Amino acid sequence: MRRNVVPPQAYFVVSAIFHYLGPAFAVLLFARIDPLGVAWLRIAAAGTIFWLWRRPFRAWRSLDSSTRRLLVGWGVVLAVMNCSFYLAIDRVPLGTVAATEFAPIIVLAAIAVRSLRNLLALVLAVVGVYILTDVRLSHDRIGLICTALNALLFAAYVVLGHRVSRVDELRRIDGLALAMGIATVIALPVGVLQAKPAFTNPTLLAAAVGVGICSSVIPYVADQLAMARLKRSTFALMLALLPATATLIGALVLHQFPTLPELAAVTTIVTAVALHHEPA
Repeated sequence: MRRNVVPPQAYFVVSAIFHYLGPAFAVLLFARIDPLGVAWLRIAAAGTIFWLWRRPFRAWRSLDSSTRRLLVGWGVVLAVMNCSFYLAIDRVPLGTVAATEFAPIIVLAAIAVRSLRNLLALVLAVVGVYILTDVRLSHDRIGLICTALNALLFAAYVVLGHRVSRVDELRRIDGLALAMGIATVIALPVGVLQAKPAFTNPTLLAAAVGVGICSSVIPYVADQLAMARLKRSTFALMLALLPATATLIGALVLHQFPTLPELAAVTTIVTAVALHHEPA
């Protein structure tokens, strides 16, 4: 198939760029819309696009009960993860949230370490993420709780998303479309009222839809295409690039400029990802 000509790592690079580009723009909307409102608009915009594009309800009818439970679980994770993420970046720098996201992910990568080279890559990734972690987390309890919750749920997103990408009865994007539709409904009670300002302002609504496309449509599709062809441990370690891209995007869009130690950490993380090798 044509999509197999593209290396899975290329899909991941696309995901890494857009994973935080959308949230960086979302932070700029917080002055007009509550973070939970922006989070729901992001989920709803992506869910609507996926349902119009894929029409996944046709695939739902053919699924067994265990696969349906998997999709519902993934939808719940997507809803709560996005809400906690937006509450976190409202209080904590984007690069810090991204670095903390990687903490549980490193465990997934460690589970499948089989060589000294991969162990060294894992150690370098941990060191880089540790340097990027901002001590300001300890002074903001709400920010700390939201950041930690988002990190745990991000690990669950990787695990469940990897399982969905391997379901033979689902085309790769159909599972994601179903999960995003479920997430839209799950997040509705906590976000729809806060999203009210966008309903009467076409500019705000268009901006929120753009955030949804950049944050959830492009990176999540790229993730599914990459997950389907990469081992979970390899994908988990490559996620160490996310703090690096988040730091760069935070500087360019939000003027959250990194220090010299943070730049050194970014270099360490990129080195770790380049060093990692997936056995044939």
